[in-house]
Amino acid sequence: MKVGILAGGVGSRLSEETVVKPKPMVEIGGRPILWHIMMHYATYGFKDFVIALGYKGEVIKRYMADYCALESDMTVDLRTGKIELHRHHSQDWRVELIDTGQHTGTGGRIKRLVPHMGGTFFMTWGDGVSTVDLRALLAFHKRHGKIATVTAVRPPARFGRLDLEGDRVARFAEKPQLEEGWINGAFFVLEPEVADYIPDDSTMFEQGPLERLAKDGQLMAWRHEGFWQCMDTLRDKVLLERLWESGKAPWKIWD
Repeated sequence: MKVGILAGGVGSRLSEETVVKPKPMVEIGGRPILWHIMMHYATYGFKDFVIALGYKGEVIKRYMADYCALESDMTVDLRTGKIELHRHHSQDWRVELIDTGQHTGTGGRIKRLVPHMGGTFFMTWGDGVSTVDLRALLAFHKRHGKIATVTAVRPPARFGRLDLEGDRVARFAEKPQLEEGWINGAFFVLEPEVADYIPDDSTMFEQGPLERLAKDGQLMAWRHEGFWQCMDTLRDKVLLERLWESGKAPWKIWD
């Protein structure tokens, strides 16, 4: 089963870094957040990736080519110019890199990827990490038989919560996530029929398509109570870096 990852956005709120690289290539602990996401899926046994490129897609292409070379033994024959790679690592991934256009919307990118997916597929954005149980998510999707499943998550709290009694702070809590409400966590399982809900390249998946899927009773939500964090801003990046450096990054479920 294939994993689609949208990696073509500009990431304007991380402009300090995305001037020279696409958002999924912004690093956490010396590795692009895209690598962290791929490691998550691979740990559950899903190692066949289809990545939608757009803004500065060549950076991701170079990274994948270099990663393959740097993670393997290499034989270089200077007489013939032939280079042979001898894989010695355990990452038996397959990665398709698909140019889906510079200005294509998230829905348009998904529509362009559908012909490459070959059936039911995972889909996520290239900017969020989590502890989502991917096998449980997939099992839920298969049980209900609808076109789309979205992972519902609790939004992270950006500020400490104050419980007040008059002017006195009765309790202060630096909560990692809010207790109320659910938001789109962008870890999807989709059927190829989802393409019928996406009219063209300009479509944003979060707007018309998801709204129409919900109206037609074809969108189901799988609740994830655990860790989830997107990297929208520099503040988010700093938070993820601190978690990684602490040695207690919740999303690191691999050895």
